[in-house]
Amino acid sequence: MSIDMLSAQKPLTPDEAKQYSPLTLAFLGDSVYEVMVRDALLREANRPARELHTQAVAHVRAAYQAAAVGKIADMLTEDESDILRRGRNASGISVPKHATPADYRKATGFECLFGYLFLCGEIARLRELFAVIWQNNTQDHDNAE
Repeated sequence: MSIDMLSAQKPLTPDEAKQYSPLTLAFLGDSVYEVMVRDALLREANRPARELHTQAVAHVRAAYQAAAVGKIADMLTEDESDILRRGRNASGISVPKHATPADYRKATGFECLFGYLFLCGEIARLRELFAVIWQNNTQDHDNAE
């Protein structure tokens, strides 16, 4: 399933999408990003589901998403940076034991951005950002070997 086939609704305007709370945008963005990760992993190679799940979890955890923010930060428009900042600074965030507060806040901002772009129908932009994250992931993995 392609990311652009997920929504049966018409895109929102940026002003409409900004009416949602940062944590609500992050709620959606988390799933959008996870679908993109699962799609990328699946297309790389036909692997057992357990291995796919393990790799997907590694890519959607807070530390990985926090690092992804650094990889795309220079690419973001002013509006996108504002959305990311809103998510990062949102109140009411409960940090799980497996993440640092700083990483979790960055990850929440990252998910907020992905939710916002998805609601606005900015699928090409989501793919552009994801490609940079995924390309850097592949390079980081190759350099580690």
